[in-house]
Amino acid sequence: MVSTTLMRIVSTCWKPSTEGENSSRGGDASGRVDGLLWYKDSGQHVSGDFSMAVIQANNLLEDHSQLESGPLSSLESGPHGTFVGIYDGHGGPEAARFVNEHLFDNIKTIHDAEFTTENHGMSADVITKAFLATEEEFLSLVKKQWLIKPQIASVGACCLVGLVCSGLLYIANAGDSRVVLGRLEKTFKEVKAVQLSSEHNASVESVREELHALHPDDPHIVVLKHKVWRVKGLIQISRSIGDAYLKRAEFNREPLLPKFRLPAPFDKPILKAEPSISVQKIYPEDQFLIFASDGLWEHLSNQEAVDIVNSCPRNGVARKLVKAALCEAAKKREMRYSDLKKIDRGVRRHFHDDITVIVLFLDSHLISRGSLRGPLFSIRAASGVSGNTTT
Repeated sequence: MVSTTLMRIVSTCWKPSTEGENSSRGGDASGRVDGLLWYKDSGQHVSGDFSMAVIQANNLLEDHSQLESGPLSSLESGPHGTFVGIYDGHGGPEAARFVNEHLFDNIKTIHDAEFTTENHGMSADVITKAFLATEEEFLSLVKKQWLIKPQIASVGACCLVGLVCSGLLYIANAGDSRVVLGRLEKTFKEVKAVQLSSEHNASVESVREELHALHPDDPHIVVLKHKVWRVKGLIQISRSIGDAYLKRAEFNREPLLPKFRLPAPFDKPILKAEPSISVQKIYPEDQFLIFASDGLWEHLSNQEAVDIVNSCPRNGVARKLVKAALCEAAKKREMRYSDLKKIDRGVRRHFHDDITVIVLFLDSHLISRGSLRGPLFSIRAASGVSGNTTT
């Protein structure tokens, strides 16, 4: 049975730390399984509560994610806070898995190397360097495995990161995952949706303009194919970690499959790994953050998602967002939700994508105190939740 295998794999996929007496409050492996769905309905992080859910559609789950609460540095005097990562893989789970295992550690390592008594907090520069370091490490792995596993050159991951630290919110994104803020508008007593991430999808005109500006001598840098804008006619996103075949010409040749190989050589990377980054102060009106892979946003608007979180109990709200998206996916195919639930992974991908959702509630009192105390844990969702981990 899928559910039995799922429970067996979850114990190794979700890795709570044992550090600190409050570890079990937020980071235990008490998530539950319902078919292809994994969910942790509630927990506590340094700055508030959270809810988390993952639904599988592909043969191999390509979404990875993590939630870290506590130290953002290995130094005793380093910053504390909450780290969220959504890693939406494509072409396979390898890149998303690699990012899940290395990006946060790279952020801590680079922060510690650049630590000074005047500048001991987090910075956008540290996050950017960590993205690029993770990219270089993955491309090195591709090079090592190239001859025995050439398809790894066509594997990539969209990467969305959020950090809540010292009263500031850092958002870094490379790809088309999205984070939306629920902000209380006191005048109208409504919670409004505010999109905080910039998406790098060729369907966005500004992204196409950026690609043309970066590649002025290539009239085919963006191609309309089957009514969808694609970079070189191959991929919709313009930024990612991985996708080595569009970063280095040495991987755009045999033994890579012909469908990935470009007819003409290129002398500079076609895709970028550098994220778009924003930094902003967190205000008392900022109620919660919804981090999700694009599988959610394909079916729900920003405001629809915010309305669900705002109107439902916190306990299980990430699962409610997933269900709402699946109900919309079923409706688009003139199906019932109960019928969609019966469709197995692989075939399920024709109806919806893998979906990962992390809802982070923001407690302004905890944030303003900047307390170093709180639940200390690490939760990482790994691929193969369905039990198929042969890659």
